[in-house]
Amino acid sequence: MKRSYHYYLVYRIIMVLLLLVISILIINKNKNYNLINVFSPTKELPIYSVQRDDKKIAISFDAAYGDEYTLDILDTLDKYNVKSTFFLVKFWVDKFPDQVVEIHKRGHEIGNHSATHPNMSTLSKEQMIQELNSTGDRIYDLTGEKPFLFRPPYGDYNDALIQTCREIGYYPIQWDIDSLDWKEFGVQPVVDTVLRNVDSGSIVLFHNNAKYISEYLPIVIERLQEKGFEIVPISELIHYDNFRIDNSGRQIPNN
Repeated sequence: MKRSYHYYLVYRIIMVLLLLVISILIINKNKNYNLINVFSPTKELPIYSVQRDDKKIAISFDAAYGDEYTLDILDTLDKYNVKSTFFLVKFWVDKFPDQVVEIHKRGHEIGNHSATHPNMSTLSKEQMIQELNSTGDRIYDLTGEKPFLFRPPYGDYNDALIQTCREIGYYPIQWDIDSLDWKEFGVQPVVDTVLRNVDSGSIVLFHNNAKYISEYLPIVIERLQEKGFEIVPISELIHYDNFRIDNSGRQIPNN
């Protein structure tokens, strides 16, 4: 009787595990995942934040669907003597080439945000390379500088994307502070979200066409500067060699 119960218990455990595996695979069937990825003890990560001894941080702007507030953003950044990083999608670049030139002319950094704004983890390696290269080439045509920072749309990535980025010379970049400006809750929630969570080495996510950006951006910058933070482009925040990335996505120099 005891042996039969033991076999029954083992059978139930095996069935539960099989159902768990099947559920994971079904949920992620469009994300190029497999059993190795699901149970892998290590995962490739982009840079979410950077370990630094100083109080440098970066604010960044994703541009994909609109243009209404871009010049206001640039004027505000000029007013506070701040340089930033703009991640641009190719169809935005094609639609607003003059703005791309203006962003570059004012001394800001331009990063790659894909060509068609897809879920990058659903693409083949060849498609990933096409998304990156076509956008990078177009930005180069307009500015004379080829981007080397890449932010995946929706923050969506997998091991293949991170590895592909590194192979073709891109540093994959995320953020550790989502301002939530895209939710359009108003000015104060954005200010509170950023200031409550900011730390040395933080990367803040904004969107160039967020509804209240002309109102909250000056407040955020003033408060950050009052706290002693120096706002720099992402390229001046990250480390380029001899580093590791911990399981939170924090880039840490190897001592």
